[in-house]
Amino acid sequence: METPEKHAMAPEHLPSYLAAADGSDYLFTVMVFFGIGLILLIGILYLTLHAMPEKMAHDSNHSQMQVVGILALLALFTHNNGFWVIAILVAAFRLPDFMTPVNSIAQSLSSMAKGNAGPEFSPDLKPTPAPDEVDQATPSETTTQGAI
Repeated sequence: METPEKHAMAPEHLPSYLAAADGSDYLFTVMVFFGIGLILLIGILYLTLHAMPEKMAHDSNHSQMQVVGILALLALFTHNNGFWVIAILVAAFRLPDFMTPVNSIAQSLSSMAKGNAGPEFSPDLKPTPAPDEVDQATPSETTTQGAI
């Protein structure tokens, strides 16, 4: 096959990004691969960003992990950024634990009501008398009760 003759008006040097005579287009091929790679990279970044609240909640063993996951999925499927912001806030901040002190108080009151106040409680000790009973008590009882 013979090489085609150049047109008289054609310049001596043509840029390499122009399509060749055989139809191959190097610039188009490079841009196709670049575009596919860029779309994949943006997709991975987008999904990683949407998974960030769930990762934060999972790493800190958050008690509201299911709520954070649902909010992140809602944000992903509805494209509503408010759900994602709420998921980040729920994952980042822990609510104070109010139940542990309340349970401790309830257990203490329960044990006091049963009469099991702990090692300090001794049924052998007499209760401290009221101030008007101290005057009527004998001196030996006063010294014993004062030691309590």
